[in-house]
Amino acid sequence: MESEPTRSSHFFSAGSCQRMARLFNLGNVIAVAPGLVMAPWILLGDPPHMTLIFMFILMVVPPILWFGVSIAIYTIARHHPNERVGHYTQQAAYRFYGAFGIVIPVGTFYGTQWQLWIMTGGIVALILIPWSLWDLHRIQQEPWQDTYGEGETQ
Repeated sequence: MESEPTRSSHFFSAGSCQRMARLFNLGNVIAVAPGLVMAPWILLGDPPHMTLIFMFILMVVPPILWFGVSIAIYTIARHHPNERVGHYTQQAAYRFYGAFGIVIPVGTFYGTQWQLWIMTGGIVALILIPWSLWDLHRIQQEPWQDTYGEGETQ
């Protein structure tokens, strides 16, 4: 005989809500920061061939990994009982997915001109990093409150 699920209340501290609201913005910064650092070095310097390949990998791999992880973070945080957590997560997701959504169609015309790909990575980082840092500042300044959420347990 199966038991029916019961409703229970879960407690989320103000600090926990604030940390969850920061998560997507922090991921954005960490994923694109190598692009901001590497793009000028690659384009303005004359790195050896192996170094160039390594730097290009550092620019490409973190955003791809963050794209996959961010989907899980978005799913968890967007429906958080504290609606401010969902708001900040959604805004950060719009920026990240929008920036990389533009890269794909625009990059179609780049072909094998790797300099354009490097410049695009730097431009995306120049847009995303300050915006995400501004959001992190807003999250820090906002007065957070403890939240209770409903959930089902067996």
